[in-house]
Amino acid sequence: MNFKEMKLMISGRVQGVGFRHFTRTNAGDLGIKGWVRNLDNGDVEALIQGPEEKLKLMLEKLKSGPMPARVDHVNIVEETESPEKEEKTFRVVH
Repeated sequence: MNFKEMKLMISGRVQGVGFRHFTRTNAGDLGIKGWVRNLDNGDVEALIQGPEEKLKLMLEKLKSGPMPARVDHVNIVEETESPEKEEKTFRVVH
């Protein structure tokens, strides 16, 4: 399995609905490392690292989001095969 990193921008109604907690929980379940944070424009930004197959599963989960969320778009902003810095855990950044 290839180890990859993806930087994501998620838009829709994704703040104030538990989206970051949902992301952290699912990342933990899948063994994905990285971080997630709210942006001032109402979007959510995430960096996810792990085996390619696990990242594909994570993308599908993020497209659905938690029950009160409405995810309009999950855009892969950057994708790399060999991240410069490997994250140790998955965390919510404030």
